[in-house]
Amino acid sequence: MALLINAYSTLASPPQPEFLAAAPSRRDRSDPELVPHLQGFVGYVLSTVSEGMDARTFGVLRHLQRVQTHYSFEVEDTAFDALAAWGEAANVLCFLPDGSVRDAAGNVLVSRGEPPVEADAALPYPPDARARKQRSEAELKQLGAQPPAHLPPVLGEGEVRLRTPQEAMRRMLALCAVAVRAESLSSQRLSEQEIRAKLGPGVDALTPAERAFIASDAPDEESWANQGWRYESAALLQWALGLSERLPPPTAICEAGAIARVAIEHADPARIEAARLRPVPELLDALDAVYRRHWLVRQARLDEREPAVGLHPSVVYERHYALNWLLRFDEQDWDEVGTPT
Repeated sequence: MALLINAYSTLASPPQPEFLAAAPSRRDRSDPELVPHLQGFVGYVLSTVSEGMDARTFGVLRHLQRVQTHYSFEVEDTAFDALAAWGEAANVLCFLPDGSVRDAAGNVLVSRGEPPVEADAALPYPPDARARKQRSEAELKQLGAQPPAHLPPVLGEGEVRLRTPQEAMRRMLALCAVAVRAESLSSQRLSEQEIRAKLGPGVDALTPAERAFIASDAPDEESWANQGWRYESAALLQWALGLSERLPPPTAICEAGAIARVAIEHADPARIEAARLRPVPELLDALDAVYRRHWLVRQARLDEREPAVGLHPSVVYERHYALNWLLRFDEQDWDEVGTPT
């Protein structure tokens, strides 16, 4: 007897389900109806929550937000083992006609009560993401810190939808523009015109919030402080763009003058057009490392103690923020980027 399966893969190019007797229905992010469909699915999963969000349901939601490929097909019960093997390789969650969300092996992760959730149901993560998590944990343990094992992996390489090098270059220049403006407010104030003379493409790439900050003669202290820290996120993007050789541990602030000089040197159209990003695995290594460090920073604040291994909270935050933007966390624009841990 055939069973209707809707399978949701976070991979841009998952392997084909060759075990099927008939070709599946398939759509990806190029289909304008996929994102609204996924938003509706997220709403359905939220409707199953009655007593507060648990880690498993949150993981299902995060998976759905990353889905890039949706399959719909019928599978015979004799092909369930092949479905499980394909589903693991394709990093899928499955939705069944009984209203349950299941892992590739058929174990229930989410339901409205029936069938019951199963303890051995497992959230899917690509193998390279799991390996990256293990390396990050081992590195922190060697330094003397231990993030909790329940923190999930970050993205796998096949899940990434990276911003373009040109976007990253313009964003780096914009960050330097607001940071330079913030720094100047405590001494000789630089006007927008003076900043544009050095960082013109960056001024053109300002977000509405950044533009309002630069235009204000007396920004509030919170905005002033926040924009002043943007040297750190600019430093991260300079590393991602290969404009600096190494990314030092996030234990001390960057040299603002050096970051500004690099930005000014690269603020011309030819440099922007020639921009290139580091290989995706390097960017993901940096993201996984800072993600676990950000958890340590936030836990230290809750415990009212100093962060582990000398971590600088603001440096960690700015790096996490910039990497989430670069790797399109929830497809958020710069002013709305989240850094959940």
